[in-house]
Amino acid sequence: MFNPIESRRDPFDPATRGYHAVYRENEVNHCPGCGRTHWYLGRMLAECAFCGTALPLTEASSNGNRATVTGWSSRPSYHELRAA
Repeated sequence: MFNPIESRRDPFDPATRGYHAVYRENEVNHCPGCGRTHWYLGRMLAECAFCGTALPLTEASSNGNRATVTGWSSRPSYHELRAA
């Protein structure tokens, strides 16, 4: 159903959201929670070893590390492979 409050909302603008803490590779990264610099790195997040604060990795969002799903119809059939 139409909500008049949502119609007055401005579109999201990332430039106006303010400070955004991220983990940057090859730099000294201080934890925004405790100020220390020891991190456990995963594929998408870095977690502070002392207080557990998690930050997204800048490389994870810029490299396009998204799962690629391939449908069955795009694969050649067994009979097509044998004929080749």
